[in-house]
Amino acid sequence: MQIRTMVIEDYDKVKALWMTIHGFGIRSVDDSREGVERFLRRNPTSSVVAEEDGEIIGAILCGHDGRRGCLYHVCVAEGHRRRGIGKAMVVFCMNALKAEQINKVSLIAFTRNDIGNAFWNCIGWTKREDLNYYDFTLNEANITAFNQ
Repeated sequence: MQIRTMVIEDYDKVKALWMTIHGFGIRSVDDSREGVERFLRRNPTSSVVAEEDGEIIGAILCGHDGRRGCLYHVCVAEGHRRRGIGKAMVVFCMNALKAEQINKVSLIAFTRNDIGNAFWNCIGWTKREDLNYYDFTLNEANITAFNQ
């Protein structure tokens, strides 16, 4: 098994993996080939895949805004879990962020994602209870409604 930097040529296999993960929220724009390519151009060294026998068995999109890192779509194929692959990929991402002088990293896990939440708790990440997370989808209708 090899842990390495994700490249756009991995996209089809990574998307196929995403489609096997129960409860994943795949978005048509951000998670399209074009969206992932844009993300990887902005963050060329920090996203990761785990590969075994030519198959992608794990992946993380990881990037930063110059201040804080963020992990997206952390996943390991169901038949390959509990082998340390997820933790090894997270360490890869943390080292890539540290090399870019990023000191803090966050992620979002759905509250119903029991397996993911157990994983983050087990490897020492802190669940924040002191803030609310908000988002806003940028499209013409939403921006126009907001501006009125």
